[in-house]
Amino acid sequence: MFSRRQSPPSPPWTDDEKEKHSYYSNNKDTHFNNPHLRFGALVFVFLSLWLLLLLIWFPPKTTPIVELDVDLVQKPQQQQNVHHHLIHKTQNPNRINTSTTAIAAAITTTKSPFTVPTCYPSVSVYVYPLPAKFNLGLLDNCHILNVYTNMCPHVANRGLGQPHPQLGSAASWFATHQFIAEMIFHARVENHPCRTLDPSRATLFYVPFYGGLHASGNFKEANLTARDELAVDLVDYVQSQPWWKRHNGRDHFIALGRTAWDFMRAADGPDFGANSLLNLPAVKNMSVLTVERHPWQGSNQQGLPYPSYFHPSTWQEMVAWQNKVREMERPHLFSFIGGPRKGLEKAAIRNEFIRQCGESTRCMLLKCGSGASKCHEPSEVLKVMSESQFCLQAPGDSFTRRSTFDSVLAGCIPVFSSPHTAYTQYKWFLPGDGSTYSVYIDEKSDASKRIEWELLKIPSEKVTAMREKLIELIPSLTYAHPNATNLGFGDAVDVALASLAKHIHTMI
Repeated sequence: MFSRRQSPPSPPWTDDEKEKHSYYSNNKDTHFNNPHLRFGALVFVFLSLWLLLLLIWFPPKTTPIVELDVDLVQKPQQQQNVHHHLIHKTQNPNRINTSTTAIAAAITTTKSPFTVPTCYPSVSVYVYPLPAKFNLGLLDNCHILNVYTNMCPHVANRGLGQPHPQLGSAASWFATHQFIAEMIFHARVENHPCRTLDPSRATLFYVPFYGGLHASGNFKEANLTARDELAVDLVDYVQSQPWWKRHNGRDHFIALGRTAWDFMRAADGPDFGANSLLNLPAVKNMSVLTVERHPWQGSNQQGLPYPSYFHPSTWQEMVAWQNKVREMERPHLFSFIGGPRKGLEKAAIRNEFIRQCGESTRCMLLKCGSGASKCHEPSEVLKVMSESQFCLQAPGDSFTRRSTFDSVLAGCIPVFSSPHTAYTQYKWFLPGDGSTYSVYIDEKSDASKRIEWELLKIPSEKVTAMREKLIELIPSLTYAHPNATNLGFGDAVDVALASLAKHIHTMI
């Protein structure tokens, strides 16, 4: 990098030569008949003309890009203007498969616009070095970690799954499984700046148990003792550690990639394949992060976002995506992605969503079912959402849906019919006033019978403000790439750790 502009080219002669030239010119009548002087003069003129020709045909190179970089460093206001120009001009705004690499590269000289989290003394995390059977050892049998699908492709890349270049950069976009948050969380904390290797300095103790993966592979285990065995072993191990005794486990936490219902088997109810992890007395002393907390019995449980498909490594990638979402054209008023349900109380509103969307010319319906379905293709899901103003979020087998977080990523305003789909679940991550980013239509109200009309009544200014709020929420609901360093924004793991530290401080 140069500190100043290049100097203009020097003249084709030195000062001494210039004096000689002047002397010859002033005394040409006296000396020009001298053959030696005449030959020297001819040689000098020839060389001078040759140098001039060289300068004309091969001018010195300039470095305007370097000078621009210097100006950006020296003039912060100009830098800000260039940044604004670069990140707000997006080509092909309707195309999902658009890499953010070029835009991100263009803004590397600017500072992050986000509040960058720091590790205050109250946030210092110790990661228990559990025996492998509780986490990474489970991956040796990844093909049986789910009774419905082979999880081997999904546990790759520390839980991010397979790269998905159809969505964008293969380094940031992945076909991430909806029940894999525990693996990504573990990988992020292991590389987190707030991690400490000295337990005596820790304010938080993380127990990295892959309980969701273990549970989903044992739903059909008829022997309840065998189904609970690993969870019981985990509690025995942690309780034997000296750091548990300091606060009887109240400064310990666990992160689970499945809903709380999968770990709270009822003694007097039907057996849905759940184990009893969250019913164990020692675990009730801990804080539990789960993608769906129990709304009535989860006093020690906190909602953790489902992972979506975007896992950036830099804030530039995040800014580029936010601006792309802002400029997307949305020809559909609303959309619904999902299939019908049978035998569930929550099936009624889902069936109503499918009916109303299918009958409307303003709705895009992506109906899911058994077998091959576009619902399992991330690019198809995000395409529908990115072309819609509103996304209907009906409860499924449980209250919450990964689709909610996909819709936020795509800038599609979620429409809820139950408060337990988001409002009572993710209080650490979502604004207290749900109307700032979502629409609530009670499934038992008359409004639920005329969804299209209810959405059409919302002023365009309100819709724009809600979408801006969604775009603002994208970073804190995103799981950054586990290998990221100097991320430049706070992701879901940052929010969880800071909130945990504050929460636990009030308990001990």
